[in-house]
Amino acid sequence: MLLKTQFQKTVGLYLCLVLLLFLICASIVYGYTDTSWKVALEAFTDFNGSKEHLILQSVRLPRSLIAACIGASLAISGVLMQTLTKNPLASPEIFGINAGAGLAVVISVTIFSAGSTQAYTWVSFLGAAIAAIGVYIVGSFGREGLTPLKLTLAGSVVAVLFSSITQGFLVISETTLDQVLFWLAGSVQGRKLDTLTAVLPYLAVGWVISLLLASKLNLLSMGDDVAKGLGLKVGFIKLTAASCVILLAGGAVAIAGPVGFIGIVIPHITRAIIGIDHRWIIPYSAMLGGILLLAADILARYVIMPQEVPVGVMTAIIGTPFFIHIARKGFNAN
Repeated sequence: MLLKTQFQKTVGLYLCLVLLLFLICASIVYGYTDTSWKVALEAFTDFNGSKEHLILQSVRLPRSLIAACIGASLAISGVLMQTLTKNPLASPEIFGINAGAGLAVVISVTIFSAGSTQAYTWVSFLGAAIAAIGVYIVGSFGREGLTPLKLTLAGSVVAVLFSSITQGFLVISETTLDQVLFWLAGSVQGRKLDTLTAVLPYLAVGWVISLLLASKLNLLSMGDDVAKGLGLKVGFIKLTAASCVILLAGGAVAIAGPVGFIGIVIPHITRAIIGIDHRWIIPYSAMLGGILLLAADILARYVIMPQEVPVGVMTAIIGTPFFIHIARKGFNAN
């Protein structure tokens, strides 16, 4: 643990905020269309209607804000899931929640011809909830009940099942394939500001409730019996935290598709920096999640320029080594 005192943690959080704001600005400046920091500043202080100013205002600003919000939401949902399940591998993508939300969107496009962000949002929430319930039911089978290993296996099964069904829908519908293929890889490219504003209220509710639950999550992490002995309403807290996961993960998928690995990597990095106090873990994870997704999105613009790599591919490249390390460490500990 690097930061031990409250002063150190506070300073560290402010530094994370500064880095997050810097990357938001860098995301606005850098890309295929050549611009500079001066041009970016003028686009918001002395708009002249030029191509560069239009791109900066209508394309890059929404993209950078969306990346920050999605990264924060996925990171917080990973923290909540790992605390609820006491499983170091828990995250929206590993437990099939992203896949469930993605399948729901594909079904809504294929069968009901849904095309609005609002429609995507509601079906994403529904798909995320169905996936979460499915993982819980499958993981509960057997004599020992829920265990970290069984939850991971159940999540993997549900994720593969939903992903296979999604591929089936894409095979039989070329229209759906053209509409959602890039989205399914996880991308913030081409997203508009109204896409964010449609989902932001749900994400904000998830952020606020997660912060309010922080001290109770500290008790819950000690074990259900200890938490009950200290007067905590364990069932209610778990249900509330699970609802936040559905809001955050479902909302993130509605905007950017199933972006992976942020929910599993960031909580572990955060704990290595500031310890196990959720009052610090949640805000730090939000900042670091936004930082990681913004950095990945900026890199994705340059890998095969003038084309772009979906940001979900970049987070997978970054996150896979962490996942392997966490998986070996976690299961060796068990």
